[in-house]
Amino acid sequence: MLIFALNELAFMNRKLKSEELSRIDNANFKKSEKFEVIVILDNIRSGNNVGSVFRTSDAFRLEAIYLCGITAQPPQRDIQKTALGATETVSWEYFNNTLDAVDAARDKGFTVMSIEQTKNALMLDQFDPEAGKKYAIVLGNEVRGVQQQVIDKCDGSIEIPQFGTKHSFNISVSAGIILWDLYLKTNPFE
Repeated sequence: MLIFALNELAFMNRKLKSEELSRIDNANFKKSEKFEVIVILDNIRSGNNVGSVFRTSDAFRLEAIYLCGITAQPPQRDIQKTALGATETVSWEYFNNTLDAVDAARDKGFTVMSIEQTKNALMLDQFDPEAGKKYAIVLGNEVRGVQQQVIDKCDGSIEIPQFGTKHSFNISVSAGIILWDLYLKTNPFE
């Protein structure tokens, strides 16, 4: 009896197959309603980080990614390796200067927030985004973070609380944390 119960439990908790996930295809993704968030990548060195942000942006069906400065652009090998095809679904633009990307987002009606540790940063758990408002988030270089001149041009800064000895998360982890938080707080598809 116990063996039957364990087998039944294992069947109920089995891993789903790809075809059972009811995912949309690339064509329907492009036509679908988007979560009105733009991710601005400020001089990201690692193509793997860029690819991870593409993949996370696809998962949340974001409006776009703005790649700035030294940030690699698709079809760079490391981006493709970690994006797993998300460069074909998520809209992106390249800007030589991150300040131009901030201006472009603001011109489209987005409130721009840097994800950075600043003197007046709002802790993420205290950030209360307005439903229906469009946000752009700026993620900075793996070593130097978001440039000060970019922070100065943003509408504010958000800091992710941390409790260990390190002072930062990897940018792809930060993107996931921030985007999940924005999703939970705004319920864009409900």
